[in-house]
Amino acid sequence: QAHPQVAVVQLGGCMAMGSVCSGTDAAGLARRQRAADAGAIEAVVAALQAHSQVAGVQEQGCGALVNVCFGNDAAGRAR
Repeated sequence: QAHPQVAVVQLGGCMAMGSVCSGTDAAGLARRQRAADAGAIEAVVAALQAHSQVAGVQEQGCGALVNVCFGNDAAGRAR
């Protein structure tokens, strides 16, 4: 959420979020939920909107959203 107008910072944040929220084991699912509860989805969407012409932010942001929102359980569907 820091430096919302600096594309490279937002790119790094999206990359980190995608990495943190990877994994399909119980720990990975728990990280996804904690990230979502902390506002990760909104932060990534804000980065995507602020840098709509920056391909790297768009690519990494979409990947981060996929990872945060992944899940077949009720929590995953709610995210």
